[in-house]
Amino acid sequence: MPLSITSKIPALNARFNQRSDNTPFMNQLTISLLALASLVLAVLFLAGCTSPENLPDELPPEGMTLDTTYPPGPPPGSQQSIVAANNQFALDLYTRLAEDPRNSEENLFFSPFSISSALAITYEGARGSTADEIREVFYFPADPAGMRAGYQAIIAGINNGSSAYQLQTANALWAEQTYPFLPAYISIADDVYGARATNLDFITKPEESRITINQWVEDQTNDKIRDLLPAGSIDSLTRLVITNAVYFKGTWEKQFDQKQTSIQDFRTGDGMTLQVPMMQRTDENATYGYTETDDLQLLRMAYESGSGKPLSMVVLLPRDGNLAALEKSLSAERLTDLQKNLTNQRVIVYFPKFTMETKYSLPATLSAMGMPTAFSPSADLSGMDGTRNLYIGDVIHQAFVDVNEEGTEAAAATAVVIQRAMAPVGPPVPVFRADHPFIFLIQDDETGLILFIGRVEHPESS
Repeated sequence: MPLSITSKIPALNARFNQRSDNTPFMNQLTISLLALASLVLAVLFLAGCTSPENLPDELPPEGMTLDTTYPPGPPPGSQQSIVAANNQFALDLYTRLAEDPRNSEENLFFSPFSISSALAITYEGARGSTADEIREVFYFPADPAGMRAGYQAIIAGINNGSSAYQLQTANALWAEQTYPFLPAYISIADDVYGARATNLDFITKPEESRITINQWVEDQTNDKIRDLLPAGSIDSLTRLVITNAVYFKGTWEKQFDQKQTSIQDFRTGDGMTLQVPMMQRTDENATYGYTETDDLQLLRMAYESGSGKPLSMVVLLPRDGNLAALEKSLSAERLTDLQKNLTNQRVIVYFPKFTMETKYSLPATLSAMGMPTAFSPSADLSGMDGTRNLYIGDVIHQAFVDVNEEGTEAAAATAVVIQRAMAPVGPPVPVFRADHPFIFLIQDDETGLILFIGRVEHPESS
């Protein structure tokens, strides 16, 4: 059991009080110095006992609150492991969406961090093979303490704020008000991910609940993500909705002059030519991070950062226009290597203005990526409620981006809809209020013979 500094203080006071009136002053000073040294040693010992390695690996028993403080910071490598996991998932999902025939020749845009954040909170309640599959698809660290510390650090960094740009992320839980979720799960979602739980009436007011959640998403994304949850996505079997929202608005470190923007040709993948507004920087001050290979060019355009973390847009441009070949060759390792070779130099840049809105329902995609169990009645989300009655009904993701001469505005939101895998244990208790006319009969229950039949219009009539 960890030592308590406060438990030492009465004992120290007692030692001071035990001296007799004729104790020499030097002895008093010696005793005081020894006591102070003991107190310092106790503090040092406590500092060793609160290291991240001593944090529990599993959720605490029901009713207990997990201490998620990680002094003086996250375990070494925990934040990097989450970044690596997020980036690998980003490329995996991009590949899946790009290869989906339904997205052929279509724009793609999503926030991997938004999706992985919502699924990290889901993963905290998963057990058995369900948890294994989610961890493999999202590359979550096997060490729970490291994963939680990593997400805490990243979320805190995103929300740290800057006068030069807006960048924020938020999580939330929306729980059916009558459903008994484990206090430990609710606690860890709040303490680690900042996902505070709000009770809603999914059973009798599903539409009102849907509107409430959508309004939260709109508020968190500056009204850029609207109607994340479509009509009918919440019903009387919904027990939990896990949401994440991410919002960014920043200006280019080197802005484009609107007067230089002109209508120019843009070749599409299927050979068509479109007329688009093309921004350009051709002046002497157009210096950017740049590198190239035989098959592509890579450009990094920085955003104004002020006192905040540096942010940028990275663009990969295939030389021959063969985007499919670039997609097949792209990996997290290659992307990292390419960016290591960036040099700051003058580049003549032509870049199109564009606005894009996308929306995806991801159960089929995530199932194909390796986590089908979570979307089936066989799911084990018992870490949420202690039962095997819950499964993921849907994962909905919506994103928005606007790129112009001034900078970029982007937003995304994800909702994980948790459903009850079976009907409620018993139907609602009916209320039979005979306060209006009715028919009644008296019958022989053995044969079903009606003996008497009548109607009551006025119960007090004789």
